[in-house]
Amino acid sequence: MFLHTRLKVRDLERSIAFYTRHFHMVCRDRKSSPRGSQLAFMTMPGVPTELELAYLPWDPDFQLPEDIFHLAFRVEDMDAAIAGMRTAGVKVTEEPSGRRDGGQMAFIEDPDGYEIELLSFAPGDYEALQKELAAIR
Repeated sequence: MFLHTRLKVRDLERSIAFYTRHFHMVCRDRKSSPRGSQLAFMTMPGVPTELELAYLPWDPDFQLPEDIFHLAFRVEDMDAAIAGMRTAGVKVTEEPSGRRDGGQMAFIEDPDGYEIELLSFAPGDYEALQKELAAIR
C-alpha cells in the first residue's frame, strides 16, 4: 500500500499553513527524526495516503530541480479555487484550461516552488474514476 510522499520544505509552519488553508489538509502527527529532521504528516479525510513535510535544519535553502514532479488535487470549482489562490498571493503558473473530458486543469506553486496541478471534473467523471480505482483495489 502506498503510504506517503515526502516534500522537503524551507519553513515547516508556512507549509503546514499552506496545505491546511488551500487543500483542507490536517496535520495528523509531528515529530523529529533521529537525525534531526522536523516532520509533519498531512492528511485529508477519506484519503489513505499522506503528505510528509520535512524540514532539514542542515539544508534550509535547498535548490529544487525544475519539473521533477508535481502533486495533483481535485477542486470543485476551478474559478473559485484560482480566485482564492490569487487573493492569498499563491503563484499561478498555468491558467485554467479545458481538458478533453470536459473538466479543467491549472497549475500553481506551493511556498517552496513545488508544482501543484488543480483538476476539476465534468459531472460524474470523478465518481467514475473512483469506481475504476476501487475495482483495481
